[in-house]
Amino acid sequence: MPGRKELPSTLERSPKEAQETWIKAHDSAVETYGEGERAHRTAFSALKHSFEKVGDHWEKKKGRGPSDEQAKKSTPKPGKTAEGVDANASKQHLYDVATRLGIPGRSKMTKDELVDAIKKANRRATAKAR
Repeated sequence: MPGRKELPSTLERSPKEAQETWIKAHDSAVETYGEGERAHRTAFSALKHSFEKVGDHWEKKKGRGPSDEQAKKSTPKPGKTAEGVDANASKQHLYDVATRLGIPGRSKMTKDELVDAIKKANRRATAKAR
């Protein structure tokens, strides 16, 4: 399975179910589109329906559904994403994630600001974990 060999580090630190979701979607996309960026985007899009990125790993979401506009597409195009943050979640959920990540100033942030702050915190945590 090519997906197992290309598993991103954030997924290596994630539950087995998240890993299997990404691998299955990736391998299917490779059969359809060939190896490369498009297969990876498709695999992450599938992952974002059931999981969200929190810090340096992925966690199961309470409910299924796309986490951002790109994840709604079956074959997402290159472009801006929420980088695994569940941008469609409630402001309270985003605030709770920001609390877990220790993001300062979170109580005064809008929903969009919380998404951006969580994305930045996730990037820092992933870089630190490498």
